[in-house]
Amino acid sequence: MTRYRATLAYDGTHYQGFQRQAGDTPTIQGAVERAILQVTQQAAVVIGAGRTDTGVHATGQVIAFDVEWRHTDADLLRALNAVLPDDIALQDIAQQPGFHPRFDAQSRVYSYTVIHAPQRQPLWRQRAWHIWGEVQTAALHRTAALMIGRHDFATFGNPPQGENTVRDVLRSAWQVYPERFGQRLVYTVEANAFLQHMVRRMVGMQMDVARGLMSYEAFESAFYAADLAQAGTLAPPQGLVLECVRYA
Repeated sequence: MTRYRATLAYDGTHYQGFQRQAGDTPTIQGAVERAILQVTQQAAVVIGAGRTDTGVHATGQVIAFDVEWRHTDADLLRALNAVLPDDIALQDIAQQPGFHPRFDAQSRVYSYTVIHAPQRQPLWRQRAWHIWGEVQTAALHRTAALMIGRHDFATFGNPPQGENTVRDVLRSAWQVYPERFGQRLVYTVEANAFLQHMVRRMVGMQMDVARGLMSYEAFESAFYAADLAQAGTLAPPQGLVLECVRYA
């Protein structure tokens, strides 16, 4: 068996997250494993760098799987993409013995898009969270800066079984883009690892502050409490994208 490393992009709109589930539940992992079986006639387990939630997208998910393949890597890439659904595509593939997408990762980068506009924007409905009313962007910059560094992020998410909730956030920043319809607000966060729903709660609670639904002091207090019971708004999944996974 040869271990293959690949980069995967997908539109998560019609999938119940990355991780395979029982029965006919549509998942990214399940779709890729079916494609590998169809192309190679071998059952392979796909390992992902991160388990994205229902409706979450990716441009840089990293996966690995083991198969016997007598042709070139380029042939395998073309064959798999030919049978994968249109909303899932491998971007590259290469042999890398001993590689593990999750355990070898140094950091992950996510982005989250918020559309701030007085009217619905249909082309963004599966790619962003639509917000209307007043938004104080200065509050977003302030809350984002607070979370950089090593902290206990228990307020923002559940840990994988047996793990603690301390994470190292390397980057946490908002960019504001003027648009004809209003504003496009993009949050980028990079950390060594993430808790379940962590980015969506980070975004939701920051937007609570920016919209005047929570004070900065209340946000700060909830953050340092490291208590999931103090979590605020959970942002919807469609604005979230796994942009890339970094390795040494």
